[in-house]
Amino acid sequence: MSAQTLRDHITFSVLNSEKKHENSYKGGFTKSLIENSTENFINEVTKKLPTTLASTPPLVDGINGVTATTTDVTNFEVEYIDSENLEDLLSVDSTISTLLVQLDSKDWILVCEALNNVRQISIYHKEKLLAMLDDVLKLIVKCLKNPRSAVCKTAIMTTDDIFKAYNDSIIESLDPLLLQLFLRSSQDKRFVCEVAERALITMTTCINASMLLAKLQFYLKHKNPKIRAKASMCFCRSVPRLGIDGIQAYGIDKLIQVAANQLSDQLPESREAARKLALELQAAYAKCQLPIIATAVDEAVTMDLVISWEDFCRSKLSVLNAQAILRVTTTTSGATTLLKEAKFEGP
Repeated sequence: MSAQTLRDHITFSVLNSEKKHENSYKGGFTKSLIENSTENFINEVTKKLPTTLASTPPLVDGINGVTATTTDVTNFEVEYIDSENLEDLLSVDSTISTLLVQLDSKDWILVCEALNNVRQISIYHKEKLLAMLDDVLKLIVKCLKNPRSAVCKTAIMTTDDIFKAYNDSIIESLDPLLLQLFLRSSQDKRFVCEVAERALITMTTCINASMLLAKLQFYLKHKNPKIRAKASMCFCRSVPRLGIDGIQAYGIDKLIQVAANQLSDQLPESREAARKLALELQAAYAKCQLPIIATAVDEAVTMDLVISWEDFCRSKLSVLNAQAILRVTTTTSGATTLLKEAKFEGP
Protein backbone atom coordinates (compact mmCIF):
# COMPACT_ATOMS: atom_id res chain seq x y z
CA MET A 1 0.00 0.00 0.00
CA SER A 2 1.41 3.43 -0.97
CA ALA A 3 1.60 6.40 1.37
CA GLN A 4 -1.08 8.24 -0.59
CA THR A 5 -3.45 5.31 -0.33
CA LEU A 6 -2.87 4.99 3.40
CA ARG A 7 -3.34 8.74 3.84
CA ASP A 8 -6.66 8.59 1.99
CA HIS A 9 -7.74 5.71 4.21
CA ILE A 10 -6.88 7.66 7.38
CA THR A 11 -8.66 10.77 6.11
CA PHE A 12 -11.79 8.77 5.32
CA SER A 13 -11.78 7.11 8.76
CA VAL A 14 -11.34 10.39 10.65
CA LEU A 15 -13.91 12.33 8.69
CA ASN A 16 -16.39 9.48 8.87
CA SER A 17 -16.14 9.38 12.66
CA GLU A 18 -16.59 13.16 12.92
CA LYS A 19 -19.73 13.15 10.81
CA LYS A 20 -21.53 11.62 13.76
CA HIS A 21 -20.76 14.72 15.85
CA GLU A 22 -21.02 17.39 13.18
CA ASN A 23 -24.64 18.24 13.89
CA SER A 24 -23.92 18.93 17.56
CA TYR A 25 -21.65 21.92 16.76
CA LYS A 26 -23.01 25.41 16.00
CA GLY A 27 -21.25 28.33 14.36
CA GLY A 28 -18.65 28.63 11.57
CA PHE A 29 -15.76 29.26 13.99
CA THR A 30 -16.18 25.92 15.78
CA LYS A 31 -16.53 23.98 12.51
CA SER A 32 -13.46 25.68 11.05
CA LEU A 33 -11.47 24.87 14.18
CA ILE A 34 -12.42 21.19 13.92
CA GLU A 35 -11.41 21.01 10.24
CA ASN A 36 -8.00 22.56 11.02
CA SER A 37 -7.44 20.13 13.89
CA THR A 38 -8.34 17.18 11.66
CA GLU A 39 -5.93 18.25 8.93
CA ASN A 40 -3.14 18.70 11.47
CA PHE A 41 -3.81 15.23 12.88
CA ILE A 42 -3.67 13.60 9.44
CA ASN A 43 -0.43 15.40 8.57
CA GLU A 44 1.19 14.29 11.83
CA VAL A 45 0.21 10.63 11.26
CA THR A 46 1.37 10.45 7.65
CA LYS A 47 4.72 12.05 8.54
CA LYS A 48 5.39 9.03 10.76
CA LEU A 49 4.76 6.50 7.96
CA PRO A 50 7.76 4.28 7.07
CA THR A 51 9.72 5.56 4.11
CA THR A 52 9.21 2.21 2.34
CA LEU A 53 5.52 3.06 1.99
CA ALA A 54 6.17 6.50 0.67
CA SER A 55 7.49 5.28 -2.64
CA THR A 56 6.57 1.77 -3.77
CA PRO A 57 8.92 0.70 -6.56
CA PRO A 58 7.24 -0.27 -9.85
CA LEU A 59 7.20 -3.85 -11.01
CA VAL A 60 9.34 -4.60 -14.02
CA ASP A 61 8.42 -6.95 -16.85
CA GLY A 62 11.44 -9.21 -17.16
CA ILE A 63 10.87 -9.77 -20.86
CA ASN A 64 10.23 -6.34 -22.30
CA GLY A 65 11.64 -4.14 -19.51
CA VAL A 66 8.34 -2.26 -19.26
CA THR A 67 7.42 -0.87 -15.85
CA ALA A 68 4.04 -1.72 -14.39
CA THR A 69 2.31 -0.44 -11.29
CA THR A 70 0.58 -2.58 -8.70
CA THR A 71 -2.76 -1.47 -10.14
CA ASP A 72 -1.69 -2.70 -13.60
CA VAL A 73 -0.88 -6.16 -12.25
CA THR A 74 -4.11 -6.35 -10.27
CA ASN A 75 -6.15 -5.53 -13.36
CA PHE A 76 -4.14 -7.83 -15.66
CA GLU A 77 -6.26 -10.24 -17.66
CA VAL A 78 -4.79 -13.28 -19.40
CA GLU A 79 -5.70 -13.59 -23.06
CA TYR A 80 -6.32 -17.20 -24.07
CA ILE A 81 -5.22 -17.37 -27.69
CA ASP A 82 -6.22 -20.29 -29.91
CA SER A 83 -3.36 -22.15 -31.56
CA GLU A 84 -4.26 -21.00 -35.06
CA ASN A 85 -4.11 -17.37 -33.95
CA LEU A 86 -0.65 -17.56 -32.33
CA GLU A 87 1.99 -15.66 -34.27
CA ASP A 88 5.65 -16.53 -34.60
CA LEU A 89 8.20 -15.10 -32.17
CA LEU A 90 10.37 -12.20 -33.25
CA SER A 91 13.46 -13.57 -31.50
CA VAL A 92 13.32 -17.32 -31.00
CA ASP A 93 16.84 -17.88 -29.66
CA SER A 94 16.64 -15.16 -27.01
CA THR A 95 13.25 -16.46 -25.88
CA ILE A 96 14.56 -20.01 -25.58
CA SER A 97 17.57 -18.86 -23.57
CA THR A 98 15.34 -17.56 -20.75
CA LEU A 99 12.43 -19.96 -21.17
CA LEU A 100 13.11 -22.33 -18.25
CA VAL A 101 13.76 -19.48 -15.82
CA GLN A 102 10.52 -17.76 -16.77
CA LEU A 103 8.49 -20.97 -16.58
CA ASP A 104 9.76 -21.42 -13.02
CA SER A 105 9.15 -17.80 -12.05
CA LYS A 106 7.06 -16.79 -9.02
CA ASP A 107 5.44 -14.09 -11.16
CA TRP A 108 2.33 -15.80 -12.57
CA ILE A 109 2.00 -13.26 -15.37
CA LEU A 110 5.51 -14.05 -16.51
CA VAL A 111 4.74 -17.78 -16.32
CA CYS A 112 1.67 -17.38 -18.56
CA GLU A 113 3.74 -15.47 -21.09
CA ALA A 114 6.42 -18.17 -21.02
CA LEU A 115 3.80 -20.87 -21.56
CA ASN A 116 2.53 -19.07 -24.63
CA ASN A 117 6.12 -18.85 -25.83
CA VAL A 118 6.38 -22.64 -25.53
CA ARG A 119 3.26 -22.90 -27.68
CA GLN A 120 4.72 -20.58 -30.30
CA ILE A 121 8.00 -22.49 -30.41
CA SER A 122 6.28 -25.88 -30.64
CA ILE A 123 4.18 -24.64 -33.57
CA TYR A 124 6.81 -22.75 -35.57
CA HIS A 125 10.20 -24.10 -34.39
CA LYS A 126 9.51 -27.43 -32.68
CA GLU A 127 12.99 -28.83 -33.45
CA LYS A 128 14.58 -26.10 -31.33
CA LEU A 129 12.76 -27.25 -28.22
CA LEU A 130 13.68 -30.94 -28.47
CA ALA A 131 16.92 -30.66 -26.48
CA MET A 132 15.13 -29.16 -23.48
CA LEU A 133 11.70 -30.74 -23.93
CA ASP A 134 11.92 -32.96 -20.83
CA ASP A 135 12.75 -29.98 -18.60
CA VAL A 136 9.97 -27.95 -20.20
CA LEU A 137 7.45 -30.74 -19.59
CA LYS A 138 8.40 -30.96 -15.91
CA LEU A 139 7.72 -27.25 -15.49
CA ILE A 140 4.45 -27.53 -17.40
CA VAL A 141 3.36 -30.21 -14.93
CA LYS A 142 4.17 -27.76 -12.15
CA CYS A 143 2.00 -25.16 -13.88
CA LEU A 144 -0.84 -27.68 -14.22
CA LYS A 145 -0.80 -28.00 -10.42
CA ASN A 146 -0.93 -24.23 -9.95
CA PRO A 147 -4.06 -23.14 -8.00
CA ARG A 148 -4.36 -20.01 -10.14
CA SER A 149 -6.82 -20.88 -12.92
CA ALA A 150 -5.17 -18.61 -15.49
CA VAL A 151 -1.85 -20.42 -15.16
CA CYS A 152 -3.51 -23.84 -15.14
CA LYS A 153 -5.62 -23.19 -18.24
CA THR A 154 -2.70 -21.75 -20.18
CA ALA A 155 -0.61 -24.80 -19.21
CA ILE A 156 -3.35 -27.12 -20.50
CA MET A 157 -3.47 -25.25 -23.80
CA THR A 158 0.31 -25.59 -23.98
CA THR A 159 0.03 -29.34 -23.39
CA ASP A 160 -2.49 -29.59 -26.22
CA ASP A 161 -0.06 -27.93 -28.64
CA ILE A 162 2.79 -30.14 -27.45
CA PHE A 163 0.73 -33.27 -28.19
CA LYS A 164 0.15 -31.99 -31.72
CA ALA A 165 3.79 -31.08 -32.28
CA TYR A 166 5.73 -33.95 -30.69
CA ASN A 167 3.35 -36.95 -30.84
CA ASP A 168 5.01 -40.19 -29.69
CA SER A 169 8.31 -38.54 -28.72
CA ILE A 170 6.87 -37.47 -25.34
CA ILE A 171 5.55 -40.92 -24.40
CA GLU A 172 8.16 -41.45 -21.67
CA SER A 173 7.23 -38.14 -20.02
CA LEU A 174 3.50 -38.65 -20.38
CA ASP A 175 2.52 -40.04 -16.95
CA PRO A 176 2.73 -36.81 -14.90
CA LEU A 177 0.86 -34.93 -17.63
CA LEU A 178 -1.83 -37.62 -17.78
CA LEU A 179 -2.56 -37.50 -14.08
CA GLN A 180 -2.93 -33.72 -14.02
CA LEU A 181 -5.11 -33.66 -17.15
CA PHE A 182 -7.39 -36.31 -15.66
CA LEU A 183 -7.71 -34.27 -12.47
CA ARG A 184 -8.28 -30.97 -14.25
CA SER A 185 -10.85 -32.42 -16.63
CA SER A 186 -12.95 -33.59 -13.68
CA GLN A 187 -12.83 -30.49 -11.46
CA ASP A 188 -15.60 -27.96 -10.85
CA LYS A 189 -14.33 -25.02 -12.90
CA ARG A 190 -16.01 -25.52 -16.25
CA PHE A 191 -13.71 -23.34 -18.34
CA VAL A 192 -10.75 -25.41 -17.12
CA CYS A 193 -12.57 -28.75 -17.56
CA GLU A 194 -13.45 -28.02 -21.17
CA VAL A 195 -9.92 -27.19 -22.27
CA ALA A 196 -8.57 -30.24 -20.40
CA GLU A 197 -11.08 -32.48 -22.17
CA ARG A 198 -9.95 -31.10 -25.53
CA ALA A 199 -6.33 -31.79 -24.61
CA LEU A 200 -7.18 -35.41 -23.77
CA ILE A 201 -8.95 -35.82 -27.11
CA THR A 202 -5.91 -34.38 -28.87
CA MET A 203 -3.70 -36.83 -26.98
CA THR A 204 -5.73 -39.86 -28.10
CA THR A 205 -5.56 -38.56 -31.68
CA CYS A 206 -1.87 -37.69 -31.86
CA ILE A 207 -0.11 -40.39 -29.83
CA ASN A 208 0.33 -43.96 -31.02
CA ALA A 209 -2.69 -45.93 -29.79
CA SER A 210 -0.76 -49.02 -28.71
CA MET A 211 1.73 -46.95 -26.68
CA LEU A 212 -1.06 -44.91 -25.14
CA LEU A 213 -3.14 -47.92 -24.11
CA ALA A 214 -0.18 -49.27 -22.16
CA LYS A 215 -0.02 -45.98 -20.24
CA LEU A 216 -3.76 -45.80 -19.67
CA GLN A 217 -3.98 -49.31 -18.19
CA PHE A 218 -2.53 -48.11 -14.89
CA TYR A 219 -5.13 -45.36 -14.46
CA LEU A 220 -8.03 -47.74 -15.09
CA LYS A 221 -7.27 -49.14 -11.62
CA HIS A 222 -6.66 -45.81 -9.90
CA LYS A 223 -8.28 -45.35 -6.48
CA ASN A 224 -9.85 -42.05 -7.58
CA PRO A 225 -13.07 -42.91 -9.49
CA LYS A 226 -12.94 -39.66 -11.49
CA ILE A 227 -9.49 -40.53 -12.78
CA ARG A 228 -10.69 -44.02 -13.68
CA ALA A 229 -13.61 -42.51 -15.60
CA LYS A 230 -11.41 -40.18 -17.64
CA ALA A 231 -8.93 -42.99 -18.33
CA SER A 232 -11.79 -45.25 -19.49
CA MET A 233 -13.00 -42.61 -21.93
CA CYS A 234 -9.50 -42.18 -23.36
CA PHE A 235 -9.03 -45.96 -23.56
CA CYS A 236 -12.31 -46.33 -25.45
CA ARG A 237 -11.33 -43.60 -27.94
CA SER A 238 -7.91 -45.14 -28.53
CA VAL A 239 -8.90 -48.74 -29.31
CA PRO A 240 -10.53 -48.02 -32.72
CA ARG A 241 -7.31 -46.30 -33.82
CA LEU A 242 -5.52 -49.63 -33.54
CA GLY A 243 -7.41 -50.98 -36.53
CA ILE A 244 -8.38 -54.64 -36.91
CA ASP A 245 -4.78 -55.85 -37.19
CA GLY A 246 -3.75 -53.74 -34.20
CA ILE A 247 -6.63 -55.03 -32.09
CA GLN A 248 -5.69 -58.61 -32.93
CA ALA A 249 -2.04 -57.92 -32.12
CA TYR A 250 -2.92 -56.28 -28.82
CA GLY A 251 -5.32 -59.10 -27.96
CA ILE A 252 -9.11 -58.98 -28.05
CA ASP A 253 -9.15 -61.14 -24.95
CA LYS A 254 -7.15 -58.49 -23.02
CA LEU A 255 -9.34 -55.67 -24.27
CA ILE A 256 -12.61 -57.43 -23.47
CA GLN A 257 -11.34 -58.00 -19.95
CA VAL A 258 -10.82 -54.25 -19.58
CA ALA A 259 -14.34 -53.56 -20.83
CA ALA A 260 -15.83 -56.12 -18.44
CA ASN A 261 -14.04 -54.65 -15.42
CA GLN A 262 -15.13 -51.10 -16.25
CA LEU A 263 -18.77 -52.12 -16.71
CA SER A 264 -19.08 -52.47 -12.94
CA ASP A 265 -17.26 -49.23 -12.13
CA GLN A 266 -18.66 -46.63 -9.74
CA LEU A 267 -19.16 -43.73 -12.16
CA PRO A 268 -21.53 -43.77 -15.16
CA GLU A 269 -18.84 -42.28 -17.42
CA SER A 270 -16.71 -45.37 -16.91
CA ARG A 271 -19.62 -47.71 -17.57
CA GLU A 272 -20.66 -45.87 -20.72
CA ALA A 273 -17.09 -45.97 -22.06
CA ALA A 274 -17.00 -49.72 -21.30
CA ARG A 275 -20.25 -50.29 -23.21
CA LYS A 276 -18.87 -48.50 -26.26
CA LEU A 277 -15.65 -50.49 -26.01
CA ALA A 278 -17.54 -53.80 -25.78
CA LEU A 279 -19.54 -53.01 -28.93
CA GLU A 280 -16.37 -51.96 -30.74
CA LEU A 281 -14.68 -55.22 -29.79
CA GLN A 282 -17.70 -57.25 -30.84
CA ALA A 283 -17.59 -55.71 -34.30
CA ALA A 284 -13.82 -56.19 -34.50
CA TYR A 285 -14.16 -59.84 -33.46
CA ALA A 286 -16.70 -60.45 -36.22
CA LYS A 287 -14.38 -58.93 -38.83
CA CYS A 288 -11.54 -61.10 -37.56
CA GLN A 289 -13.72 -64.16 -38.10
CA LEU A 290 -14.59 -63.33 -41.72
CA PRO A 291 -11.46 -64.92 -43.27
CA ILE A 292 -12.17 -68.13 -41.34
CA ILE A 293 -15.79 -68.07 -42.44
CA ALA A 294 -14.81 -67.50 -46.07
CA THR A 295 -12.45 -70.46 -45.96
CA ALA A 296 -15.09 -72.63 -44.29
CA VAL A 297 -17.68 -71.79 -46.96
CA ASP A 298 -15.25 -72.34 -49.83
CA GLU A 299 -14.13 -75.71 -48.49
CA ALA A 300 -17.58 -76.77 -47.35
CA VAL A 301 -16.35 -76.99 -43.79
CA THR A 302 -19.02 -76.84 -41.12
CA MET A 303 -19.65 -73.47 -39.51
CA ASP A 304 -19.38 -75.14 -36.13
CA LEU A 305 -15.61 -74.59 -36.36
CA VAL A 306 -16.15 -70.86 -36.00
CA ILE A 307 -16.23 -69.69 -32.37
CA SER A 308 -19.20 -67.45 -31.73
CA TRP A 309 -18.92 -64.17 -29.86
CA GLU A 310 -20.87 -65.63 -26.97
CA ASP A 311 -18.59 -68.64 -26.67
CA PHE A 312 -15.53 -66.41 -26.96
CA CYS A 313 -16.69 -64.21 -24.09
CA ARG A 314 -17.50 -67.19 -21.88
CA SER A 315 -14.12 -68.75 -22.58
CA LYS A 316 -12.16 -65.58 -21.71
CA LEU A 317 -14.18 -64.07 -18.85
CA SER A 318 -15.66 -65.09 -15.54
CA VAL A 319 -19.32 -66.06 -15.56
CA LEU A 320 -20.49 -62.71 -14.18
CA ASN A 321 -18.26 -60.65 -16.48
CA ALA A 322 -19.30 -62.68 -19.52
CA GLN A 323 -22.95 -62.13 -18.69
CA ALA A 324 -22.35 -58.37 -18.31
CA ILE A 325 -20.62 -58.13 -21.70
CA LEU A 326 -23.26 -60.25 -23.45
CA ARG A 327 -26.08 -58.09 -22.03
CA VAL A 328 -24.42 -55.05 -23.59
CA THR A 329 -23.63 -56.68 -26.93
CA THR A 330 -26.80 -58.70 -27.44
CA THR A 331 -28.06 -57.07 -30.63
CA THR A 332 -29.02 -58.04 -34.15
CA SER A 333 -26.10 -55.99 -35.45
CA GLY A 334 -22.42 -56.60 -34.98
CA ALA A 335 -20.82 -60.02 -34.89
CA THR A 336 -24.01 -62.06 -35.10
CA THR A 337 -25.19 -60.35 -38.29
CA LEU A 338 -21.81 -60.58 -39.96
CA LEU A 339 -21.51 -64.26 -39.15
CA LYS A 340 -25.00 -64.98 -40.51
CA GLU A 341 -24.34 -63.02 -43.70
CA ALA A 342 -21.08 -64.84 -44.28
CA LYS A 343 -22.74 -68.20 -43.62
CA PHE A 344 -25.34 -67.73 -46.35
CA GLU A 345 -23.01 -66.28 -48.97
CA GLY A 346 -21.56 -69.60 -50.03
CA PRO A 347 -21.08 -70.50 -53.73
